Amino acid sequence: MTGTRGKLQHLHKLLELAEEPTGQAGIDKRRGKGIPSARERIRMLVDPDSFVETGALMRQPGQPDAYYGDGVVTGRGRIDGRPVVVIAHDQTVYGGSVGEMFGRKVAAAMEFAYANACPVVAINDSGGARIQDAVTSLAWYALMCRRQEELSGFVPMVAVMLGKCAAGSVYGPVNMDVLVATEKSYMFVTGPEVIKAVTGEDVTAEELGGAAAQARNGTIHHVAETEQAAFDWVRSYLSYLPSSCLEQPPLVNPGLEPEQTAHDRELDSIIPDSDKSGYDMHDILLRIFDDGDFHEISAATSRNLITGFARVDGRPVGVIANQPLVLGGALDAQCSDKATHFIRLCDAFGLPLVFVVDTPGVLPGVEEERNGVIKRGGRFFRAVIEATVPIVTVVVRKAYGGGYAVMGCKQLGADISLAWPTARIAVMGAESMVGIVGRRQLAATPPEQREAVRQNMIDFYNATVATPWIAAERGYIDAVIEPSQTRLEIRKALRLLRDKDTRKPNPRKHNLFPM
Repeated sequence: MTGTRGKLQHLHKLLELAEEPTGQAGIDKRRGKGIPSARERIRMLVDPDSFVETGALMRQPGQPDAYYGDGVVTGRGRIDGRPVVVIAHDQTVYGGSVGEMFGRKVAAAMEFAYANACPVVAINDSGGARIQDAVTSLAWYALMCRRQEELSGFVPMVAVMLGKCAAGSVYGPVNMDVLVATEKSYMFVTGPEVIKAVTGEDVTAEELGGAAAQARNGTIHHVAETEQAAFDWVRSYLSYLPSSCLEQPPLVNPGLEPEQTAHDRELDSIIPDSDKSGYDMHDILLRIFDDGDFHEISAATSRNLITGFARVDGRPVGVIANQPLVLGGALDAQCSDKATHFIRLCDAFGLPLVFVVDTPGVLPGVEEERNGVIKRGGRFFRAVIEATVPIVTVVVRKAYGGGYAVMGCKQLGADISLAWPTARIAVMGAESMVGIVGRRQLAATPPEQREAVRQNMIDFYNATVATPWIAAERGYIDAVIEPSQTRLEIRKALRLLRDKDTRKPNPRKHNLFPM
């Protein structure tokens, strides 16, 4: 084809072909599944008219009938005006499986994200390795993983799981910062058919790797009803994070409500008088941060611990809080993993941590010991110790035993530690104390008097030992504050800590986590 006009016509033809590489068959396939195209998904995620595609005309060389795009769409766009790299699997081309040009496109997109320090969002809908490409597919999986490691902790990375993702296509997403999925998505290393053939076990895709099951396991960090809801969650998530560890996160509406409000004063009566009564920790969190705004992460797993983002004076913070409504707020093995991941995520991107504490300590039990609560809890401790960002802790009620320590106590690394007058800080609760320390005295007490003596021991312990005053007298907490002052006190604390720098020279290569 000669002449400029002819070449332009040829370009338009190629671009039209690249837009729908498998033609009407691909369109019909999507309609049958009721899903958008890869490019439509990207446009649902990014700001309007901001997506610029790269590599649209890439395809397997030496194969005249090879499909353009090779099963993946890559490019750059903007979210809330900030640049982002987007990678989206095209299910209609080779099932979105990984081949050589697929790998080259994704690697190039990641290299661009590294060079320009911008977040990466990967929209996953893939059958895994391309069987026909043999070792070539596996090699490019490995090469993509190497580039992903370089980005980890440098820029935010989000995986959106759609459709059925199997085999190698689950290892890339699980090594990103967070995974978001729709209710009807699945992820597993080997599918039900393979398991049936190899082991003889019958299991449904939902039981094996459905989004709800993987969220309960802690593998998926958020499950959305629809694809649009998933993309909206990603946009909100990224609004709390900087574009890279080299920058500060966005500042949103600083200076709001500089004085105490009616919502603040509601905190003065929010803690029940009875230690055995529960309350929803979300009711406190909604009152101590800007606008009552809280972006929760991993809500479907380990509900006894709440993790998520909020803003203090317009600046994003990470929040770790106990939930008294679930296991009394006790800490277990699974919530330790949840906390460790979240703390390291916040520390990587410079977000201060706010601990809100009400826990009776570590959950006892044979099953917990079998679940590795010691080792997994040890990682929680280490994550707090290693964090270099500002840490502010507020003890609102119980802070017993190891729960006091790992939930951001001053001795473990908190910069400023506050407590409410309702705080109970001690080795253990009164009932447990009586069972250990008061056992002999109760045994020697006449049976008809035991209950009264036991209650007197509990009341004495709560009045003289399990209080915030001993901790305040010894400087283990910095102040006992009125609950209604909490929002403003956190604001003051983080202003003081804004320039915190704890970098220290250390010749070691790395420490060793309890694994």
